[in-house]
Amino acid sequence: MALSPQDLIIVTCKSLTGNWVRSGLTTFGVFMGVAAVNATLGVADISRAILGKQLAEREAPQVSISIWSSEGREPKLEDMEFLRRSLKNIKAISASDFFRFDSKVIYQNQEGEPQIQAVTQDYIQTSGRRILRGRFFNTADFDNYRPVAVIDNFLASKLFKAENPIGKIIFTSGKPFLVAGVIETKQNFGGEPKGYLVIPMSTYSSMTGSQNVTSFDIRPEKIEQMENLKQEAEALLKQRFPAADVYAWANIDDILMQQQIVDMASRGLNAVGVIALLISGVGITNITIASVIERTSEIGLRRAIGATKFEILMQFILEATILSLVGGIAAIGTVHGLTLGVTTIFPLPYQFEVRTATLSLASALLVGVGACFIPAIRASELDPVKALRE
Repeated sequence: MALSPQDLIIVTCKSLTGNWVRSGLTTFGVFMGVAAVNATLGVADISRAILGKQLAEREAPQVSISIWSSEGREPKLEDMEFLRRSLKNIKAISASDFFRFDSKVIYQNQEGEPQIQAVTQDYIQTSGRRILRGRFFNTADFDNYRPVAVIDNFLASKLFKAENPIGKIIFTSGKPFLVAGVIETKQNFGGEPKGYLVIPMSTYSSMTGSQNVTSFDIRPEKIEQMENLKQEAEALLKQRFPAADVYAWANIDDILMQQQIVDMASRGLNAVGVIALLISGVGITNITIASVIERTSEIGLRRAIGATKFEILMQFILEATILSLVGGIAAIGTVHGLTLGVTTIFPLPYQFEVRTATLSLASALLVGVGACFIPAIRASELDPVKALRE
């Protein structure tokens, strides 16, 4: 007599509750395997979130190149144009020079000591900083040597409090500068922000009488191109400045190194999780085989009164599915609770990822159903007469 799906579920649940020890051991095996997988995926998610936060706090990924020459010519803007023409896969390139005067900035009775740089017009594209208020330098500012400045949000808050800084006059080294815009605060090499101020390169050149620049900043199209871009740019400038020392570095070298460590650790942890799942799968297989042996006469009786091979097969698969779901959901809930506790104590970025939970649960179902499949087929193929005799 064929069973309806509802009756099949009832029979399966009664079979599971009829042997708590066997069901508990199977569920615990699944629990341990899924907990290992979910924990490793969670660690990888948190690590990626930390690195993503660090990247967001920095300027856009870029390669910076400095040239130090004790004799011979110094780098100039035409060298930047040479790099622009020679390099491929670059999103933007700009040049900068450090402010060689007093770095104090004064507005009325407020004072700051930010980092000050003279930059070219493409600086905003190279740095990736967003303009929050006002504008960045335009062509007229560079052509007419205008004494204008763009400050970051940190310096704007320190000098102007709640006042709108656009159009205000600030002083540095006794010289007045008109605030044209406010950009977001970023850090190139970590540390606490102290404020940031940039002025047009042409204006600074008119103040110093020098056409030299300190460094070139190159933003690649993709982060993966950073290392190749650094090597190519360094090689080109060493040919152009044979008597000088050329130094090239990326502003996210430390983050990329952390990323490599995280990737290696994630692969190791994933291997541990897979091994834990395989061990739980072996346990499920053994317990299912034992269950088939114990219930041989029951299987023979059910086959004798009309149960089909498919129903016997589906009962064992359904048992494994239910135990895998219970163990998997319990493991995901436990790991989520422990992670919340840890991230409450330590300030770590954590958010429950549906993708991670789904992947963990899917792995539990795959291992559970896959482990019981062969024993379930053997159970469904039992001869009813021989099974009843046993």
